[in-house]
Amino acid sequence: MQFFRGIHFISPDLFRNIFRGLKYRNYRYYFWGQSVSLIGTWVQNIAMSWLVYRLTGSALLLGTVVFALQIPSLFITPFAGVLADRWNRRKIIILTQVLAMLVAFFLAWMVLTDRITVTWIITIAVFNGIILAFDTPFRQAFVPDIITQPEDLGNAIALNSSLYNLARFIGPPIGGLLISLVGEGWCFFINGASFVAVIAGLLAIQIEKTIRRQRAGSIIQQLVEGLKYAWHFRSLRYLLLLLIFSSFFGLPFQALMPIFAADILKGDAQMLGFLTGALGAGALSGALFLASRKNLMTVPALTFRTALMFALGLAIFALSPLKALSMLALVVTGFGMIVHFNATNTLLQSIADEEKRGRIVSLYSLTFMGITPLGSLAAGALADYIGVPFTVFAFSLICLSSAMLFGKRVRLIMLSLGRKMLK
Repeated sequence: MQFFRGIHFISPDLFRNIFRGLKYRNYRYYFWGQSVSLIGTWVQNIAMSWLVYRLTGSALLLGTVVFALQIPSLFITPFAGVLADRWNRRKIIILTQVLAMLVAFFLAWMVLTDRITVTWIITIAVFNGIILAFDTPFRQAFVPDIITQPEDLGNAIALNSSLYNLARFIGPPIGGLLISLVGEGWCFFINGASFVAVIAGLLAIQIEKTIRRQRAGSIIQQLVEGLKYAWHFRSLRYLLLLLIFSSFFGLPFQALMPIFAADILKGDAQMLGFLTGALGAGALSGALFLASRKNLMTVPALTFRTALMFALGLAIFALSPLKALSMLALVVTGFGMIVHFNATNTLLQSIADEEKRGRIVSLYSLTFMGITPLGSLAAGALADYIGVPFTVFAFSLICLSSAMLFGKRVRLIMLSLGRKMLK
């Protein structure tokens, strides 16, 4: 099909280009530090879910803990984006990692001394959510500070996503084994210890030039300035609008996966594992595919094509009565989802002015950290009336329509990217 032209799954230089971001000394420290810390994070995630369910047996409280972790982003992330344009990004990331480490150790102590309660768990989730809301815009905006060649920025962002998805494969099985052997408390302690790697990596990073941060005006003034900049710069506006539609209408299907596994496909927890694995396999392959791309000028068209892949894969999954077809559709969905979101991230950071990059990436982070939970609520409410499959299918059609509208703006975004690269 014409809109998939340019997506080559087999290429002679595919694997040769995937890890080219590691040629940068600073990025190597950042990458390897994260590789340890992210596995620890997923060990903690699985242990936290198991702990809540063991203490309460309540699916509602499981959802409440997730909501408590995500909701701070809706209010904090835009302001954190302003601060990412004003403060030293590396120092703030070190601070957030230290705080997250202390929270993990505190949680471990509470569990190991049998002091933990559901109230404490929700409180800790909120505090972790606040840390994450500050950390994410700084972390996203920091990558171009350590990647000196703009053409390798997309590779570095894709490698980060590959690392995240690989940790999602490795961390939960390790966490499950540790829970059965030593209990949840030691899982939290191990996560705390894993932060040492990323903190050491950040301390080893040396930024050659001091980047002046804009401090003129109040935080509110700079926030408004960033919002106006994102809206009036048409290329940024179209990219963010597509992302909002994809996040609100596309990503909520993940919260409904247990219903597809049990009620639609007549499976059990193992079926849910297969569906999640299929989505993860597509996401990991998509991240590696994007890491192999060398020509930044092809990314706008790639964003359009993979947004279509995401919507079409989701539509097929929504109406599929067959297990094999559902898993295949999720592989396509996962591939399209990761490439679409990461390619958009690359374009936003490549097109935006340096002094406003933190605010732009905070809007990027807000779309999936703050908008997706609202979409999940809307999907759950609509599913009560028309059913889960038709809800996901209707949402996929909205994603498809937004992608088609975005396709008319690809040339404009390519022109903006070209002008930026010539500067």
